Amino acid sequence: MPNRLAHETSPYLLQHADNPVDWWPWAPGAFAEARRRDVPVLLSVGYSSCHWCHVMAHESFEDEPTAAYLNEHFVAVKVDREERPDVDAVYMEAVQAATGQGGWPMTVFLTPDAEPFYFGTYFPPEPRHGMPGFQQVLEGVQAAWRDRRDEVGQVARRIVRDLSERTLAVDTTRPPAAEELHSALLGLTREFDGVRGGFGGAPKFPPSMTLEFLLRHHVRTGSEAALEMAAATCEAMARGGIYDQLGGGFARYSVDAGWVVPHFEKMLYDNALLCRVYAHLWRATGSELARRVALETADFMVRELRTAQGGFASALDADSAVEDGWGHPQAEGSGGGSGRHVEGAFYVWTPQQLREVLGEADAAVATVHFGVTEEGTFEEGASVLQLPDTDRLWDAGKIESVRARLLAAREQRPRPGRDDKVVAAWNGLAIAALAETGAYFDRPDLVQAATDAADLLVRTHMDWHARLHRTSLDGVAGDHAGVLEDYADVAEGFLALSAVTGEGVWVDFAGLLLDTVLVHFTDADGALFDTADDAETLIRRPQDPTDNATPSGWTAAAGALLTYAAYTGSTAHREAAEKALGVVRTLGPKAPRFISWGLAVTEALLDGPREVAVVGPADHPVTGQLHQTALLSTAPGLVVAVGEPDSGEVALLHGRGLVDGRPAAYVCRNFTCAAPVDDPRALAARLAD
Repeated sequence: MPNRLAHETSPYLLQHADNPVDWWPWAPGAFAEARRRDVPVLLSVGYSSCHWCHVMAHESFEDEPTAAYLNEHFVAVKVDREERPDVDAVYMEAVQAATGQGGWPMTVFLTPDAEPFYFGTYFPPEPRHGMPGFQQVLEGVQAAWRDRRDEVGQVARRIVRDLSERTLAVDTTRPPAAEELHSALLGLTREFDGVRGGFGGAPKFPPSMTLEFLLRHHVRTGSEAALEMAAATCEAMARGGIYDQLGGGFARYSVDAGWVVPHFEKMLYDNALLCRVYAHLWRATGSELARRVALETADFMVRELRTAQGGFASALDADSAVEDGWGHPQAEGSGGGSGRHVEGAFYVWTPQQLREVLGEADAAVATVHFGVTEEGTFEEGASVLQLPDTDRLWDAGKIESVRARLLAAREQRPRPGRDDKVVAAWNGLAIAALAETGAYFDRPDLVQAATDAADLLVRTHMDWHARLHRTSLDGVAGDHAGVLEDYADVAEGFLALSAVTGEGVWVDFAGLLLDTVLVHFTDADGALFDTADDAETLIRRPQDPTDNATPSGWTAAAGALLTYAAYTGSTAHREAAEKALGVVRTLGPKAPRFISWGLAVTEALLDGPREVAVVGPADHPVTGQLHQTALLSTAPGLVVAVGEPDSGEVALLHGRGLVDGRPAAYVCRNFTCAAPVDDPRALAARLAD
């Protein structure tokens, strides 16, 4: 019989609706039930494409004896971290403070007042590799609750007190200067892997925001080191197994330092951010590899993540079904469908499988071109496809034929599951990436896909008070309120879409969202909170300025506020952006990889950002040429508006007219405007200055 999760909209929660565990969603009723029964709460946090979440579910939450013990002695609460990032952030902070590490699935034991007292991540069913078995953990926690209640209460109160006393010392009185950015570059240089690209060691995550900072820093300062680090990392990732060499798109991260073996789930946010990075790398260098990867990644998002309502689904699972004896490595996993579920099964190949699809001769080509070996680069003789040989010249027609046939054969395999949940913030990132990629490469279909997603966010996620719902599913908004990153990333997407389409309504919508940020998310000193002042009260109001897999809400808001101020001339939004960027002065020189979007936004601040107003009839060819020239400028954070003469669409266009009856472009910076130009080459030269 389904449990309470059967009524939820999160695909992750719905995956657990048939567990024998009597799950509750995060709700006041769960804690009331714990008080009534005088039992602790087990909080389990994960997400749909999390491999080890599925493993723990299969091993423990689908196990009848384990579930029976859990139901008798605990109230079990399941949370989708992508749906409730605020709950995840608060308890992850506690887990990391207590254990020095974190991850998902996250397992936390709480009092009925939601105070944490014992922590962990994945627990195996039996003791393994120094980890206690999950049944042991449950019995130990239950015994402590029964026999040492006062001690448990003291621990819980101390943890909550310690969390509440944590403060973030940020000087919001002045924004960072060039010195902090130079120090950040030096720090990145020390962490750069000069052999394999990227920063640090294994596991390696795609450093999307760091790459954006490096590209902008190169433009502003001329630093060749910044460009070389960005270009080398982009090439290494594009040639590695982290990139899907057949279907396009990036996996979440590489388990090794050489980008060979990925953790195979594909997230919308990674692909949106990286699509934009590669498009910007092409814009800066003309790299054909960057152009190909940007377009393939955009096409992947539209082909495999677009929902029927025009939004973009959250993720594709790492695991997929494999029939016994089919030839892929077998392992225990979870999920429905025929056959067992194996991580990476959809993507990896053995030499024999290549021969079955391609024949002996072409398989011999494919094994060398894609780095497939008899021993395998993954598990049990299977290899992740790469492009390891950078020196050999290949027959392009032959390679394309091989690639197409392998892709067609792969389409016959059982596909990974898809989390159809539409997350507002991640769709904002996708809108920006698709709009810009479509504009750069004359792909109006990509711009239309960005517009469709923006329409969905306005229709379904945004209410009449400019408040956002965090998620939707099948066109129906979820119950959970948007957090800061939702407002910031959606505003960023809308502003990028306006720059490409010339439709001022997207600037207006961005302004409504950013006004909500100023009223409900901003502290008196200019610091930002992750949740609104009227959001559900947790044991701590989350506030994290550090960039992780995505820009933090804090730094994303700073960027959107700065861009909006350039469009509108709003002093309030400009000042709010500058105050928010004070955190970059604190963290930039110390931890540049974890404040990289803040560094990138600061590059825009130091450059102005420059503003270009293009005026002219929409059907005049010079209007289009000037507009395209402006969009292709590498000036950090450049703001572009295009419209008819004296258009009221965007404040940046006010008072701008034709020059001798011809379309013209007005370039402004730091409240000073140069004389208008009517020649695209002159505009390009001015923007390159």
